[in-house]
Amino acid sequence: MELTFKGGCREVGRSGFLVNGEVLLDYGIKAGDIPEYPLNGMEPKVVLVSHGHLDHCGAVPNLMYQNPDVFMTPPTAEFTFLLGRDTLKLAENTLSGVSPFDPDDLQKLGRRTQKVDYNKPFKSHGYRICFYNAGHIPGASGIFLESEAGESLFYTGDFNLQETRLVPGAAEFPEADTLILESTYYGEEHVPRKETEARFIESVLDTVDRGGTALIPAFAIGRTQEILMLLDAHGIHAYVDGMGRDVYKILKKYPEYLKDPGRLDRAFRRATPVNDQHRDSILKEPSVIVTTAGMLNGGPVLYYLSRLYKDPRSKVLLTGYQVEGTNGRLALEHGFIETTSDILTLKPRVEKYDFSAHSGDSELKKVVKDFCKKGTERVFVMHGDRTEIFAEWILEEIGVDAYAPANGHTFSF
Repeated sequence: MELTFKGGCREVGRSGFLVNGEVLLDYGIKAGDIPEYPLNGMEPKVVLVSHGHLDHCGAVPNLMYQNPDVFMTPPTAEFTFLLGRDTLKLAENTLSGVSPFDPDDLQKLGRRTQKVDYNKPFKSHGYRICFYNAGHIPGASGIFLESEAGESLFYTGDFNLQETRLVPGAAEFPEADTLILESTYYGEEHVPRKETEARFIESVLDTVDRGGTALIPAFAIGRTQEILMLLDAHGIHAYVDGMGRDVYKILKKYPEYLKDPGRLDRAFRRATPVNDQHRDSILKEPSVIVTTAGMLNGGPVLYYLSRLYKDPRSKVLLTGYQVEGTNGRLALEHGFIETTSDILTLKPRVEKYDFSAHSGDSELKKVVKDFCKKGTERVFVMHGDRTEIFAEWILEEIGVDAYAPANGHTFSF
């Protein structure tokens, strides 16, 4: 088997790797003022998409000129299309106007995509393939791949063993000769979610009590829905803005991918959707606003910040990972953000809450140990900032060959 790593190595973003020159797993975009893409120069026959986050699926439409067979779960297919439309829209609104694909590519992706469910093996181009629940977000998958020669591989995608209000945790992974593992939170343990939720709710209530706006940037897919469910569970009315509303409409069609679809429906019924014309009016009184983008690099959140940045009574409550180079990271570490025309120094307090949809350090290590006990011979660590340290730990503590590839590296075994 030959593996070529195209992106997502020693970094978080633009994931993608190629198996035997013909099966591509993920092909994403790294968010930032200047988006980054995986390496190209390949002709995949099959594309397998683990889940519908931009850094894993965002560049897949770019491959359609090669007519690959594309497989993903039903929610992931719809999220990929939704994000594709957003990418085209953002390109229209930038000075460069450059997108990695065009509308025809996106339509072709829809025609070439075959939707698959968890735990239902299928074959394509001689490979046996099966998708497994990875937790993380609705439809997120770990992917098993076995060649005709009997060589097997499991790619975790982004995974979470812990359940959230939105989705159940990952529970079942198969045996495999080779493991490709995400490592976003290697070296970090998550605070118990109940504690995080309690601190978050306390801060939201404190903000409103002192006359401010609790501005809650959230990823459209997964995080917006979870935060609204949390607020609703505590009787807190919220406004919801941005793409997270479109995601909810998608999720209503796939209740089997959710932990509690009834509570999700209730949260959205009780929240108030906001459109362009009403944004100013809701800022005239203390309020709670859940909006995209989760890293402050676009979306309605920039409008709200342009109105609130001088208000010390308000808060910005970040709810997800902030990639280096994004406005979210700048706000958290330096107290300002950059817009197309200005630099805004933020007087609202910026707080970060660990609502991660990724497994933490101990669970990452547990997964590796469990695979290796069942015969895994080699581990490749990607999707993280400390992949080399993690690979060293695996080799020293477990005694299994472990690698932290760089983008462009090829391995044969």
